[in-house]
Amino acid sequence: MELTRQEEAALKGEKGETLELAFRILVATGEAFNAERLIPIKWAHLSGVNYNTIGDAGEEFLSKLSQDAKVATRTTLNPMGFDIDNVSNYNLNENFLEKQQSIKDSYERMGVVPSFSCIPYEIFDLPEKGTQVSFAETNAAIYANSIGHLKTNKESAFSALASALTGKSPYSDLRKDDSPNLTIRIKIENPNEMTFGMLGYFAGKIAGSSVSISGVKNLNKRSCKSLCGGMGTSGTCGKFVLDDDEKSEKVDFDEKELQKIHDELNTSDSGDLITLGSPQLGLDEISDLASMLKNKSFKKRCMVFCPRVVQQQARKLTYANELERAGCEILSDCCTCLTPLIDKKDVDSVITNSIKGAYYLKNSNGVGVNLKPLSKIIQDETK
Repeated sequence: MELTRQEEAALKGEKGETLELAFRILVATGEAFNAERLIPIKWAHLSGVNYNTIGDAGEEFLSKLSQDAKVATRTTLNPMGFDIDNVSNYNLNENFLEKQQSIKDSYERMGVVPSFSCIPYEIFDLPEKGTQVSFAETNAAIYANSIGHLKTNKESAFSALASALTGKSPYSDLRKDDSPNLTIRIKIENPNEMTFGMLGYFAGKIAGSSVSISGVKNLNKRSCKSLCGGMGTSGTCGKFVLDDDEKSEKVDFDEKELQKIHDELNTSDSGDLITLGSPQLGLDEISDLASMLKNKSFKKRCMVFCPRVVQQQARKLTYANELERAGCEILSDCCTCLTPLIDKKDVDSVITNSIKGAYYLKNSNGVGVNLKPLSKIIQDETK
């Protein structure tokens, strides 16, 4: 890779251990993906926040790093493992709470915005089109590239953190303007938001770094988020375009493929608990859910995950009151995925409309999953 004099100096340790480490990560990443150089970025979004995912080694690394490290660009954070306002309502391990708090403190010492959200594109203003960013959260990276018209690769926790500390990222793959070489033709009548989540999951399995999707011209916000969430879960694909590229290979997504994915992720006929919010729910979705729950209440526990800023807005607009009246537990700073709030010792199976949530509940939390659209959840699980 071609480096500037300043970058070379930092790589040699002339600007301190922290920047030496960060540039070593970026150079190794860049060389692995044939990047010619490093380029400036305007925004980093970090994963590696939940103690359940990074463990003791990650907590200790961040604690040491944060003693003198500071981010060099705007940097936001993925969800952690719990909502600090609701700790007393759940039987959480004291070691988990202590280590999760340490991780939170470390990021804040480095100057990271404590957003704890997987949907930064909904709670922050997006920069102008074509801006280079560095997003580690998969659904956010796909949304940024596909809908926000920004440019990012699907970064790892380490590469996004290195970009945050340096303000640089390797110029490779999705940062360039390469065209997709695969078109997926959707051949399903009346698709709902869960259909698009399964389409994304299908695309993630078979596509390269980007894919064209034909058969749909416009996506509402819920369907778009579901598509990004599903695509980010199953593979390396980091961008979609709603177009039919005549020159590309064609693959059909039909009822048969839809059923295969449903059979893979749906492992239970019912559930003890309902979870909504993977990716986390935005204000429009909270508003829609409040409307759907008018004069209804859930027959089972229902956990609703949203960013803290969204919960605050929902309270001002009384949507939160309607959800809580219907029996919802509203949680911020965390997400359906990888949280100790859902434990197989207490829960056998979970009802959700999220493809991403279903995958992680099944494979990481070790619980059964009853996967069905939101409208069906409201129909079956309320009175």
